Amino acid sequence: MEKENDLSTLRHSTAHVMAHAVRNLFPDVKIAIGPSIEDGFYYDFDKKEPFTPEDLTAIEDEMRKIVKANSPFVRREITQAEALETFKDEPYKVELIEEIGDEVSSVYEEDGFVDWCRGPHVPSTGEIKAFKLLSIAGAYWRGDEKRPMLQRIYGTAWRTEEELQDYLTRLEESAKRDHRKLGRELELFSFDDEVGPGLVLWHPKGALIRKIIEDYWRDAHYEGGYELVQTPHIARQDLWARSGHLDFFAEGMYGPMDVEGQPFRIKPMNCPFHLAIYKSRIRSYRELPIRWAELGTVYRFERSGTLHGLIRVRGFTQDDAHIFCTPDQLEDEIIRVLNFVIQILRRFGFDEYGIYLSTMPEKHVGEEEIWEKATDALRASLEVRKLEYKVEEGGGAFYGPKIDIKIKDALGREHQCSTIQVDFNEPERFDITYIADDGKEHQPIMIHRALLGSIERFFGVLIEHYAGAFPLWLAPVQVLILPIADRHHDYAREVGKVLHAAGIRARVDDRNEKTGYKIREGQLQKVPYMLVLGDREMESNAVSVRTREEGDKGAIGLDQFVMFLREELEQ
Repeated sequence: MEKENDLSTLRHSTAHVMAHAVRNLFPDVKIAIGPSIEDGFYYDFDKKEPFTPEDLTAIEDEMRKIVKANSPFVRREITQAEALETFKDEPYKVELIEEIGDEVSSVYEEDGFVDWCRGPHVPSTGEIKAFKLLSIAGAYWRGDEKRPMLQRIYGTAWRTEEELQDYLTRLEESAKRDHRKLGRELELFSFDDEVGPGLVLWHPKGALIRKIIEDYWRDAHYEGGYELVQTPHIARQDLWARSGHLDFFAEGMYGPMDVEGQPFRIKPMNCPFHLAIYKSRIRSYRELPIRWAELGTVYRFERSGTLHGLIRVRGFTQDDAHIFCTPDQLEDEIIRVLNFVIQILRRFGFDEYGIYLSTMPEKHVGEEEIWEKATDALRASLEVRKLEYKVEEGGGAFYGPKIDIKIKDALGREHQCSTIQVDFNEPERFDITYIADDGKEHQPIMIHRALLGSIERFFGVLIEHYAGAFPLWLAPVQVLILPIADRHHDYAREVGKVLHAAGIRARVDDRNEKTGYKIREGQLQKVPYMLVLGDREMESNAVSVRTREEGDKGAIGLDQFVMFLREELEQ
C-alpha cells in the first residue's frame, strides 16, 4: 500500500508539472483539476482550440525542462480570501474554493507556478523520472453535460524508465486485444447509429458464441439446484416505486410510457419480478431455499460519453438469480454461491480474481442493524472459504451489502463481473413470507447474485482475455476445411459431414482462391484448426492438420482427428 501511495504522489506531482507546461505554452488556458488515477494521471483544461498530437509532444518537451530544473515543491497554507485572490482568473478553481469553503487550504508552488491542491507532492520536480502523455479526450466539467466541455490530457508516470516501458508494452498489447476492434474484424457484433448508441447487434458468429455460453450457463444452473424463470421487459411504475428503484435509480430508467392511462417503465433489473413470482402463493419453510435464475434483458440509461463497446451498453442481459432462504440457511447459501462462481469462472479460463466486500453506502434503505447483520454474513462466508478479500467502504447497493468478484484477464486487468448481495430490505418492502415449522409467518432473506454479470460485458472480457482466439469449445468455427483443387471438393464435403455428425462446428471453404490465401484468412479469423485436403489425403481418408498456434502438424487419419478433437473438448 505504501508503494501505491508513493506512486500516486509521483503521478499527482507529474499532473502538476503538466499543468505548468501547458500554462507556459498556452498562457490563455484555464486549468481545472488534475488527480492521479490508476496507472496514471490527467488534467482538465479549458482551451479554445483543440489540443493536437503535436501539442502533446511540445508539452512533454516542456515538462522535461521543468523536471530538469529540479525545482522544489513548496507547500503553503492560505486563507479562503487569499485563495480566491490568488486564483481570481481561474473560474474552475474559484468554484471549487467557494464550494468546499475551507477557511484554510493549501497551495503547492514550484518555479513560480502555483496550484491549489491538497497534495502531497514529491520533494522536487527532479524526482519525476519516467512519464508519457497518452491521449486527449473531452470531459464535461464535473461530469455534468450541461457544464462546459473541457479537454482532458491523460498521462502515465512510473518510478523508472523500465517500468514505464513495461506499461507502454502492456498498453500496446491491450490495444491489440481491444474487443471493439476484434469484434469488427471477427464479425462478432456491431453498433449502428440509426439503431441507437449502446444497443448491440449480434452477428451470426457472435450470436453462436453467445448461445454456447448461455447453454452452458443453463445446464450448470439446473445441475446446481436452480430453476429457471422468465419475466417481462416492462412493468407498472408502481412496482419500481415499491422496490425502491424509482427513488434510487430513476435517472437510470427509461420511461415512463403511457399504457391505457397507467405509467409503465422498462425494467432496469429483474429482482421485483422474482419477488412477484414468490408472492404468487403461500410458501412453506420446506420449500426453502428457493433458487431462481434468469437470463433477463434489462435496459439502463448510460450517458453517451460513458458507453464503451460491450463493456458499458444500454441494453444487456444479466445472468441473474435470486435465492430465498431462512436466516439459518444464509451462510451456507452464500458459500454455495461462492463455490459456484469459482466453478463457472474457471470453466471460461479465469483462475485469478480479486474479491471485495462492499459495505453500506451513504444513500441506502433499511436500518443499520440489518445492514450490519447482512455484512457479517458475507464476511463470515468469505472467511469460512478462506478467501482473501478487501473491504470497499460504502460500495454496497442501496438495498444491501455485497461481495464483488473481479476477474483478472491475461494482461492482469481486473473486470467487475460476479456479485453476491444480501438483501433484507426487498423482502420487507414486498411483504414476502414463509410458514415456518412453528406455524407462523416469517420473512425470508433474499440473495441477489450474478456470475457473469452481463452476457455483453463478459463477452467483451472474453474477447480481450483470449485476444479473439477462443478455446475450442467456444470457437464459432472450430475447423476450417480447405480443399486444394476442384477435384477435392466432394471429399471436403464428406469430411465436413463426418465432423458435423461428431458435433464439431466445421466449414468448407471451396472458393476459387489459392490455398495460402485461405490459410491466411483462417489465421486472421483465429480458427483453431484448418484441414488442407489434396490427393494424398483423399486417397488415404486422412486430413493434413494446421493449428492457429503451431501451423502445419502433418497428416493423420480422419477418425483419429475426430477422436483428438473430442478429447480436447472433454478436457
